Amino acid sequence: MTNPLPAWSALQTHYEQIRNEKMRDWFAPANDPAPTRAERYTYTGGGLGADFSKNRINDATLKLLVQLAREAGVEKRRDAMFAGEVVNPTEGRAALHTALRATEPDAPFHAQIAAERAKMAKFADAVRSGAWTGYTGKRIRHVVNIGIGGSDLGPKMVVHALKHLETPEIHSHFVSNVDGADLWRVIEDIDPEETLAIIVSKTFTTLETMTNARSMRDWFVQHGCPESALAKHFVGVSANPAEVVKFGIAKENVFEMWDWVGGRYSLWSAVGLSIMIAIGPQQFDELLAGAHDMDKHFREAPLEKNLPVLLGMIGIWYRNFFGSQSYLVAPYSEALHYLPAYLQQLEMESNGKSARLDGQFVDYPTAAVTWGEPGTNGQHAFFQMLHQGPTIVPIDFIAVLTPEHPLGDHHPKLLANCFAQSEALMLGRTEEEARKVAGPDKPELVPHLVFPGNRPTTTLLVDALTARSLGALIALYEHKVLVQASVWNINPFDQWGVELGKILGKVVEADLTAASADVKPHDSSTAALIARARAALKR
Repeated sequence: MTNPLPAWSALQTHYEQIRNEKMRDWFAPANDPAPTRAERYTYTGGGLGADFSKNRINDATLKLLVQLAREAGVEKRRDAMFAGEVVNPTEGRAALHTALRATEPDAPFHAQIAAERAKMAKFADAVRSGAWTGYTGKRIRHVVNIGIGGSDLGPKMVVHALKHLETPEIHSHFVSNVDGADLWRVIEDIDPEETLAIIVSKTFTTLETMTNARSMRDWFVQHGCPESALAKHFVGVSANPAEVVKFGIAKENVFEMWDWVGGRYSLWSAVGLSIMIAIGPQQFDELLAGAHDMDKHFREAPLEKNLPVLLGMIGIWYRNFFGSQSYLVAPYSEALHYLPAYLQQLEMESNGKSARLDGQFVDYPTAAVTWGEPGTNGQHAFFQMLHQGPTIVPIDFIAVLTPEHPLGDHHPKLLANCFAQSEALMLGRTEEEARKVAGPDKPELVPHLVFPGNRPTTTLLVDALTARSLGALIALYEHKVLVQASVWNINPFDQWGVELGKILGKVVEADLTAASADVKPHDSSTAALIARARAALKR
């Protein structure tokens, strides 16, 4: 990689020096005097804790990583984002998702944001109390959020995570896929007289969202709702209110989102209306407060003790020096089931770029492939590869120390598995240890019982899964993205990579549905696929 920063060259030299060292040796009692590795490499911020000690780092590594962050201008990019400067140059925009949870009166757009949130709260309270009714006078019992990407993943993840705070009077549903099966499975189980649809789209032209929205509108009409009464069952969230009204939603039922908030950073805005209806305005404020706690930590904590900086820079260490192509998010919490999917978009859509801010192409890896599954499910699926496969995959374990359910005897087992997995990945099992396990009668088992170990993990600790702690956790990863983008010198706030497929998709759709077989020219593979699909669609 070509990188002129002095810390980068120093890290390359340092990597060669420690690449073969074993973490189990660092943790050996003789090599781990007080303060221990765990004490030295555990930090807190925004109400969260992070144990970085089971990473392949030492004091020199962290010093050089922090130096690299400074040389790459992490602090400058951070401060510019919070100040509302144009940090998304390809679209000429600010990135002010942090303003959505700011409490300071001088924060950018403070009055505008407060007014929109008050409007959201008034509407949410009306739905939650039963004051807002459907066209037959029945209270709303089903809320269907129709969106895709950031308009779906964020709200769905949060509502699922905070289900223990959800009002029992209302059931939340999320539809995103243009595959009709997604919408069909929802409408089969709901009553149109008791359903509210929230259509979420920045442009209100997104193919998947508007296809589902139109089908939902048709479903209401087909089940007896007069078109004149559809306003009782539809609201819109958009930066394009004219299109929302054109769709047929009443002007007073339009909630605003702004072009200075990217979709994957937008759950804090009116995009989170389904969250507010589910958990209430007060808990939604707590979600914002937790994110604001992490914002303050990111802005004020020294880089050496700054959770987003350390998480991001350790990710750089594995991606650009160890060559790791992916990293795993393993929340040991079923409530956080959708967090890995949410982070897939946040990290890969933000930092999956090959063009630098100066327009030149990168000659180094950027975003790692982000994936994951809640524990303990993952242990019985892919942890075999993590322990004994030849590929090293860094892991973020997320442990919630206090359960949000009354089945208390489950929780020690869950936490035991989480902590034991990180210990096993770090320690491994030597050939000598494997021989003892296999016993003298089965020496042929020894190679199969050896674990390389030295597999890096970070453990994030959450005292309890509250709206506030969840807000802090989400903001931690948002800021991690900015830290890494600063080092890679890329723009994490645009997403041009999604455009080409959308453009070609419209062409292919026209060919699939054309009355004649005279379709536009394509490569031989795409043409053959279109021909087979046309034949199937005619059956």
